[in-house]
Amino acid sequence: MQTQILQPEQAMIYAMITMSAVDSTMSDVELRRIGTMVRELPPFRDFDEEQLIVEAKGCQKVVSAPDGLVRVLDLIEASLPDHLRETAYVLAAEVAVSDHKLRPEERRFLDLLAGRLGIGRLVAAALERGAQARHRKIAG
Repeated sequence: MQTQILQPEQAMIYAMITMSAVDSTMSDVELRRIGTMVRELPPFRDFDEEQLIVEAKGCQKVVSAPDGLVRVLDLIEASLPDHLRETAYVLAAEVAVSDHKLRPEERRFLDLLAGRLGIGRLVAAALERGAQARHRKIAG
């Protein structure tokens, strides 16, 4: 089966949306974090922010289909150039830790994503640690 190709921005959005949905709840905190990253980060400079909802719905459609998780991982892997693979991973990690809870389903998706994108354990751990550090509260 041939895998369709997404634009790199779409693939990164699919990684973030899937991370938010993998535990069956898309929290407001996670959705706001995705919106902020799409609005502010350089990889999305040429992306029309108004299309975020359209992309989220497209991702949800893929994920909810049979073998949806495998299919979305296929799309992400096929659509990202090497230099954006760590970026996609850290964006997904940002979503996972944005609500200060890393659930087992989120951990599993990060592991699957790292494997698909060829990100080694040490690099993945460093990226996750950075994401966690950015989301710490002043009062421990």
